Amino acid sequence: MSAEAVRVRFAPSPTGLLHVGNARTALYNWLFARRHGGAFILRIEDTDRERSEAQYERSLIEDLRWLGLDWDEGPGGSAKAGDIWSDEHGKHGPYRQSERLKIYARHTERLLNEGKAYPCFCTPEELEAERKAAAAEHRPQAYTGKCRYLSKEEVEENLAAGKPFAVRLKIEDHPLTFHDLVHGEVKFEPDAVSDPVLVRSAHGGISGMSEGVPVYNYVVTIDDALMEITHVIRGDDHLSNTPKQVAIYEAFGWETPEFAHLSTILGPDRERLSKRHGATSIAAFREMGYLPEALVNYLALLGWGAEDGKTETFTLEELTRAFSLERVTPSPAVFDFAKLNWLNRHYLKQAPMERLVKLAWPYFARRFGSAASPAPIAEPLIPVLPAEVMGTTVDGTGFRESGFGEMGALAESAAIAAGAGLAAGGTGTAATDADDIPAALRGWFERLLALLVPKIDRLDQLPVAARPVLGVEPLDARADAENEAVLKQDSARLVLAQLANRVKMHTGTVTPEIFKAWLNEIKAATGAKGPELFHPARIAITGSHSGPEFDKLIPLIEDGAALGVGIPNVCQRVLRFVGA
Repeated sequence: MSAEAVRVRFAPSPTGLLHVGNARTALYNWLFARRHGGAFILRIEDTDRERSEAQYERSLIEDLRWLGLDWDEGPGGSAKAGDIWSDEHGKHGPYRQSERLKIYARHTERLLNEGKAYPCFCTPEELEAERKAAAAEHRPQAYTGKCRYLSKEEVEENLAAGKPFAVRLKIEDHPLTFHDLVHGEVKFEPDAVSDPVLVRSAHGGISGMSEGVPVYNYVVTIDDALMEITHVIRGDDHLSNTPKQVAIYEAFGWETPEFAHLSTILGPDRERLSKRHGATSIAAFREMGYLPEALVNYLALLGWGAEDGKTETFTLEELTRAFSLERVTPSPAVFDFAKLNWLNRHYLKQAPMERLVKLAWPYFARRFGSAASPAPIAEPLIPVLPAEVMGTTVDGTGFRESGFGEMGALAESAAIAAGAGLAAGGTGTAATDADDIPAALRGWFERLLALLVPKIDRLDQLPVAARPVLGVEPLDARADAENEAVLKQDSARLVLAQLANRVKMHTGTVTPEIFKAWLNEIKAATGAKGPELFHPARIAITGSHSGPEFDKLIPLIEDGAALGVGIPNVCQRVLRFVGA
């Protein structure tokens, strides 16, 4: 294979958020191009005028950049140069299909003039009647081709009358075959394709013939040919489209590219991955706090495996060196959220603290308000969860947190991740950029992350994980079923009473040593030990009967309380809880 000859493309439609399946397609194209020193082209298929929106184009471009995928040609300038909103970059533009309609019209005129295509004047009602008749007779429900045999005079008469028509391609009477790098040799008989529509809703008349609306299979083939695409790598849902595209290549006398159709991505129930399985868009995974390197690593493994059959962690550079289409399997890939979480934990643990602070701070910025003002705390967020985020908490994919109050905290983190409370509302003085965090608060926040990050799967779980440190409402803690079972024991009431007595007599900061001494005294006074001793005390302080060790937790609570950002200290928590 000539390295200079390799040209691949990713051609999404801006009708929604970038789906993980499309992201994998983009990744495989990018890896193949980079492995062979070729070109990766981004092309926007926006001919669906009703559903295409500029915001989706911008979103998918941002998602590609977030994943680390640059492109050599395409809209939004050169991603390599980091300038994605300038004019198009590349010599094969325009790179938006909506700007290429004249190109398609010229090629339609060529096919009609060469007799390789013809106008079809059949009405939708006539086509439906044909379909029903074929079904009743157990024949293939394909177009009969009757307009193919209209005389020149009949065609001219219909055009002059302004009768609407479609343009159909004449399929030659031979099998349509192509080589697929994943599936091998593929063959379709001509009657399985019939004469496909190239252009819809055209019409004639005294003012001339309209251009009509070119269909997907037609425009994508023209674009791929004119942009000199050598390898078409895409999902296997396009496999049935390929014979029509091969026929179009043949009609124009163009060389057919190599094809590679990637397997379908399934959910855990082995049904096609959809929103009911949880998050499916790259935007949702970003909001939930997955790192791009984790998602790229995992997407690469959905249908491809390392040569040694064992290695599962790859940087983008390592993937570029290892990737080959020969190791792509035609078998469907099952999206395993547990494995994605494992990879994300791996990369979170490797991330430097400076990066973690920048990534994690947006989940907390509104909560802390201004470190310079001790009293106010940002008003609570209304717990509105984006549908894709909400789905992941209830569908059994491993995303549900344990412990009380999880949904409220998850709602808060999801809303913050979606930008619901970063700068607006609250005190109006929250440091929403990690670079603006006061030094004392930043140092404390780094300690908080060092304690919590090893225990989470993704960053939006941090608000839940941080609640024992930030403080909880006593009534919420008491309402938790597991806590209630602990607190109804007589020993728990004795322990809490003894703890409250010591807190009332104490002034100043509580250290781990002081707290340990209290517990030893309470043990001697009540006879409680083990869980009977520790669980009630932990619930009073953190709202949960389990969590980090007191030696790590108490200094973090006390130092956080001294920052004036609304974190209650140990004594305040105990007294509030006992009095609740």
